[in-house]
Amino acid sequence: MHPPASSSPAAGAAQEAPLDVLIVGAGLSGIGAASALQQGCPGKRYAILEAREAIGGTWDLFRYPGIRSDSDMYTLGYAFRPWLDAKAIADGPAILDYVRGTAREHGIEPHIRYGHKVVGASWCSKDALWTVQARLHDGTTRTLQARFLYLCSGYYSYDEAYRPRFEGEQDFSGRIVQPQFWPQDLDYSGKQVVVVGSGATAVTVVPAMTDRALHVTMLQRTPTYVVARPSRYRFAQRMQALLPQGLAYALTRWRVLGESMFLYWLARSKPDLVKRKIVEMAGHQLGSPEAAAQHFTPSYKPWDQRVCVVPDGDLFKAIRLGRASVVTDRIARFTRGGILLQSGRELAADLVVMATGLTLKLFGGATLVVDGRVLDPSRAMSYKGMMLSGVPNCALAFGYTNASWTLKADLTAAWVCRLLRHMDARGQAIAVAQRDPDVPEVPFLDFNSGYVERARHLLPKQGARKPWQVYQNYLRDLLTIRFGRIEDGVLRFGQPGAMP
Repeated sequence: MHPPASSSPAAGAAQEAPLDVLIVGAGLSGIGAASALQQGCPGKRYAILEAREAIGGTWDLFRYPGIRSDSDMYTLGYAFRPWLDAKAIADGPAILDYVRGTAREHGIEPHIRYGHKVVGASWCSKDALWTVQARLHDGTTRTLQARFLYLCSGYYSYDEAYRPRFEGEQDFSGRIVQPQFWPQDLDYSGKQVVVVGSGATAVTVVPAMTDRALHVTMLQRTPTYVVARPSRYRFAQRMQALLPQGLAYALTRWRVLGESMFLYWLARSKPDLVKRKIVEMAGHQLGSPEAAAQHFTPSYKPWDQRVCVVPDGDLFKAIRLGRASVVTDRIARFTRGGILLQSGRELAADLVVMATGLTLKLFGGATLVVDGRVLDPSRAMSYKGMMLSGVPNCALAFGYTNASWTLKADLTAAWVCRLLRHMDARGQAIAVAQRDPDVPEVPFLDFNSGYVERARHLLPKQGARKPWQVYQNYLRDLLTIRFGRIEDGVLRFGQPGAMP
């Protein structure tokens, strides 16, 4: 934990000069953005506003048992800072140390203003400035101005998780908890635990709780694709033994990227083959093809929703050893002693963990206003997956759905630096992507996970052709974002006074 930065003047102090860049969020994306800015635009004055009192975002917020990433750290890690830990699939504390170490080593910490929750930002074309309101923990409001706004606050609400309600919950004699708000004093030793859900959080929590619980049951409404991967990557270990750290990391990163892009292409082009192989691997891990057919065979195609990764097959091992089990059914109601299923079976439970998903929230819940008009993100179109149409001097860090979040966040940060240098070289104050009404709309995310479907009406659109299209392919995006022209005929530039 960190105290509020000394660089944060008290509310009501004299207005400081406008910043060149204001970054919102001190998580993985925000620290990466600041690092890129310092390297690519070293003369820019910037600050990071962080709503919480600590660096880390997701990796500081979540404290549930076994918290980890299901992405490898060679791609979830930053391109500029090698991941040196032996484990490729790392736990939450290790990732948090990595993010904080990056901030410390790059001198970013003095630029962070903790306890500043951005609640609104208003753009004025006349002044070519954003005016940003941040609420402090004491309830007062702080106002800052910046020439460029960089939103790195993620895509989900820190204050609210998706929580369906079930009949009879008030009758249940045990305890119901949510992973996002895990009670640190919770003792589940010797208890019957039911984890409701089948996504990345559920497949993490279930094996992690078997060390102390009497038994853990994963209760899922429908199956999910689950794949076992080694927690340590042998290729990385060989490269680290033979080559300098930076080169070994780069080679490993590109090998992992190549493998993941090929497997994604294979899954989308030959879904039946990949589905069969995934289910066969699950059956082998479980020692029971029948169990895999019943509990690990989804009705949808691979990558219609995210494929869950379990390091060293820990979930399958826990099931195979009898410490955990999977039940595929629907909840009829809670009872005093557990959960009654629609099949008529009753699951005994002392503790129920609702791993039922996230609540999507853009901009950290802040309201954006452009020249007096409140922005409705659902009516905007995403430009290269990094800006929104009609919103000047504002970038949005949003990662991939089929690969590590940081891959796209890194590309976005590098492009923002290119854009800022381009504007400086030409004396331009405003950059905005104006929507072309002739470009057909398509969904922003080609993905049907529950949290996406629940929030699809809130999301912006993407276009059916570039530069309005997000490829979900790192190599294609790398060529477009890193080497494509800034002045592409869509991005417009101007001086203070009026929207270009």
